[in-house]
Amino acid sequence: MNQSLIVTENGPEVVERQEAHAGEGDTQISLSHSSVNYKDAMALDGNRGILRELPMVPGIDAVGTLDDGTLVTVNGRGIGERRNGGYTSHMRIDAENITRVPSRFTAYEAAAIGTAGYTAGLSVAGLERAARSPIDGPVLVTGATGGVGSIAVQLLAARGHEVWALTGRVSEHEAWLRELGAAEVLDRAEFADAGKPLQKARLAGVVDTVGSTVLANALSQLRWGGVATACGMAAGNDLPASVLPFILRGVQLVGINSVDAPNPVRDEAWKILDESLDTDAIRTEEVGLDGVVEVGRRLLGGRGSGRAVVTL
Repeated sequence: MNQSLIVTENGPEVVERQEAHAGEGDTQISLSHSSVNYKDAMALDGNRGILRELPMVPGIDAVGTLDDGTLVTVNGRGIGERRNGGYTSHMRIDAENITRVPSRFTAYEAAAIGTAGYTAGLSVAGLERAARSPIDGPVLVTGATGGVGSIAVQLLAARGHEVWALTGRVSEHEAWLRELGAAEVLDRAEFADAGKPLQKARLAGVVDTVGSTVLANALSQLRWGGVATACGMAAGNDLPASVLPFILRGVQLVGINSVDAPNPVRDEAWKILDESLDTDAIRTEEVGLDGVVEVGRRLLGGRGSGRAVVTL
């Protein structure tokens, strides 16, 4: 492939690849796949909070091989934000920022996992690490039909947790979420409006991908010692919550940063994926560079589900 997808002041366009699109670093990766994440959709839409400079190659995931054939991935690390990302055929980046893909995953599967699956792995690891005792009770996953949420549902169920999936499209996706392992499927409308600072304690854990009032309500429903992880802000970056769940129920809120996580934390997430992920359960679609923009539009419009793999 001799093309790259770049975003300029005039918007996204597919252009002839230039050497500069690979970026800088001590190691070269021949890229075969990337993916489309919510953050990529924001970048393609011209969000300058994501793309720090223009022109820029978006794509916060990159999957490919080193010169010796080793399959590797780069997730986060500022690619597709602070520097050129994965929507091109070659990347140069420092070796310390590269993750070796576990041997059971193909390049396509590694892209289907991508930052979404890796973030789900980080979230599950954070939840299990912070729990004071074995998690006894339901774990709520918000944004359950999205890339992070759907993989989190499957991982948690595979690891023996009772999963409650929260979605705004119950009738459309209930069957799929139950196939992933959800014991219950809840309507997001139940969490959309501001509620009491302490509500009925019915959750042992939360994997939140959306933030704002949804997370605030989930925190207020945690049992004593419950843990919530927060990795996204699709509903907003505010948190209209009270300190009461933290003080009176001893709950914990664990932040998940997929961009700058250190290597030991990344390795822990990929270990969970290697142990527990059923790749056949990931709902994927495959597009080329010419299909990326439309996928991004669907994500921003709330019409996306599962994962979009970009084959370069």
